[in-house]
Amino acid sequence: MIGLFLGDTDFSEIVLNKIIKLKKKYFIIDFSKNNKFKKDINSNRISIGKFGKIINLIKEKKSKKVLFAGKISKPKFSTLRLDLKGIYYMPSVIKAAKSGDAAIIKAIIKILEKEKIKVISSNFFNPELSLKAKNYTKLKPNSKEIKSIKKGVLYFNQLNSLDHVQALIVKDEKVIATEGYQGTKKMLSKLKKGSVGILIKLPKKKQDLRMDLPTIGLNTLKDCKKYGLKGIVLKSKKNIFLDKEKCISFANKNKIFIKII
Repeated sequence: MIGLFLGDTDFSEIVLNKIIKLKKKYFIIDFSKNNKFKKDINSNRISIGKFGKIINLIKEKKSKKVLFAGKISKPKFSTLRLDLKGIYYMPSVIKAAKSGDAAIIKAIIKILEKEKIKVISSNFFNPELSLKAKNYTKLKPNSKEIKSIKKGVLYFNQLNSLDHVQALIVKDEKVIATEGYQGTKKMLSKLKKGSVGILIKLPKKKQDLRMDLPTIGLNTLKDCKKYGLKGIVLKSKKNIFLDKEKCISFANKNKIFIKII
């Protein structure tokens, strides 16, 4: 029995559909904004403040593993009703929330570990979504662009555990934009059209790879086209690549390279 903490974004549905296809027994703790899994008989809508109820459910189901998939947004803490464990654990979640939505999941993982509940990687059942090192498009980065990519990778390697950058734009061997708490799309929206940069999305050296893996999909490619980017770079086996065939086809048509390093 696998426990699924599911939030928003298409990735959560992809994970659920794969588990159903594999005929795995599962139950859902629906953390999405609008209760998107309410039609599933195995779904449970439990407030993030009800840690006692969440932990009891996991133990009642005799679940040995849980995973997180999809975005879990910061709740309105002032409106949450807390049970006893919620009162005990909520201060750490509130503190983490100041660092962004991804930090909330990290805080919850730590709480589950304290309760001796194992959290596995979000792509455990979907390894096909994490691509291996290769150039996936007809267009490849030229020597100048490869130098810029190396500059971006070096930047990631210098980040510490307190930094929250998961994506950046490089151009002419310079980092011209970095991702903030609001995500990649917001970062891209601040670029001028015709930017001719390269989007790099990599996990930090000490990032918890059980959740929040760098993710791209067709919307990312469309944004890259909109702002005139030349390519996308991801880390081998440490990424989530949605709609792979559609993305590669779109990239080839619009002369954007996709490189996994």
